[in-house]
Amino acid sequence: MIPRYTRPIMAKLWSPEEKLRAWCLVEFYACEAWYKLGKVPEEDYQIIKEKLKPYMQEGGFKEENLKRIEEIEKETKHDVIAFLTHLAEIIGPSARYLHLGMTSSDMLDTAMAWLMKRAMEIIIEDLKRIKEILKDRAYEFKDTLMIGRTHGIHAEPITFGFKLALWYEEMKRNEKRLENALENISYGKISGAVGTFAHVPPEIEAYVCEKLGLKPDPVTNQIIQRDRYAEYMASLAILGTTVEKIATEIRHLQRTEVLEAEEYFSPGQKGSSAMPHKRNPILSENLCGLARLLRGYLIPALENVALWHERDISHSSVERVIIPDATTVADFMLVRLEGLLKKLMVYPERMEKNFNLLRGLIFSQQIMLALTEKGMTREEAYKIVQEIAMKVWQDETLNFKDLVLQDKRILKVLSQQEIEKVFDVKYYLKNIDKIFERVFSD
Repeated sequence: MIPRYTRPIMAKLWSPEEKLRAWCLVEFYACEAWYKLGKVPEEDYQIIKEKLKPYMQEGGFKEENLKRIEEIEKETKHDVIAFLTHLAEIIGPSARYLHLGMTSSDMLDTAMAWLMKRAMEIIIEDLKRIKEILKDRAYEFKDTLMIGRTHGIHAEPITFGFKLALWYEEMKRNEKRLENALENISYGKISGAVGTFAHVPPEIEAYVCEKLGLKPDPVTNQIIQRDRYAEYMASLAILGTTVEKIATEIRHLQRTEVLEAEEYFSPGQKGSSAMPHKRNPILSENLCGLARLLRGYLIPALENVALWHERDISHSSVERVIIPDATTVADFMLVRLEGLLKKLMVYPERMEKNFNLLRGLIFSQQIMLALTEKGMTREEAYKIVQEIAMKVWQDETLNFKDLVLQDKRILKVLSQQEIEKVFDVKYYLKNIDKIFERVFSD
């Protein structure tokens, strides 16, 4: 059953009907290649082409085809044989020229490569839209001052646009990983039972792959090697962790005590069945949960790499679940993140209020560095500045800058004008434009 969160484009790709279409394409193109080599008589080729033409189009396989194949499989206990038997019912005697010299994995793996390639292309397009939104919003908030946090504690000044630029750069790396995975999954094989081309020449493989937009795998055994699949799944898992990273940050920023940004809350939306005042980061929480699910698909993919000798089928049952599910989840996550980022509510006034919560303590490093530049040892400068800082931590009526201006040890080294310069926030943001140039130069 297709999960209810599946987008139509991905649901259609992984439908039973589209799977059968992929199988049919592989079988027909292999037959056509044999025909071009003179192995299939003209009359039989034309019959096969005419009979299979409807089934090679989108939506060609219907519910009655699925039911008939299921009926045959109950007897054969073999899905590929059931499929080929049904094609023989459709074609007639000429169907003897299908599957010549092939093993089931020739068809299955080549068809799967075609489907996985198309699924990854959808996901990459999703990611490109995310990048555009991140870029637009990064420039929108390039100069919007906020506090940077480490360990959840106020650190030093940044801008919200800087945070978005960081996410954009990570998505660029995700895009490269996905493109590498796309490249390495786009290989088919029509090389026979153990991959030696004993009963089918390499020309057949080359023709089928070209027709499907794939490349012939340089060497296989009975299957395409599953390190290709593992890389594919790993790229999706890492993508999911980036989405979770963004969602986790938004969840924090929406906390009542922070409230520097929040998910869009539409008219009529409800946050809680019990508490009418609630506005919860449900989209971000949903994305964090789905990231866990997406990562969970990676371990089985890694374990599928090691099989017995030239092949067993311990990987097969796993892949029927994890590949459609993982690509479906990744697609859904990116589309959800797209809407979340596009409508994200940002509150610069609250950022400014939170920025001043520590009453100047965030400038402590700059004071320390200014003292060391004037000849004070780092240890002594750290001790003096920390002593003043701890007083401000413990007394909410105190202001760090005021105490610095009153400390005789500091005034012996720094003038009032030099101290005032230290507390200029522009000092911390002077390289934001350069960072943006490096990130968005592409």
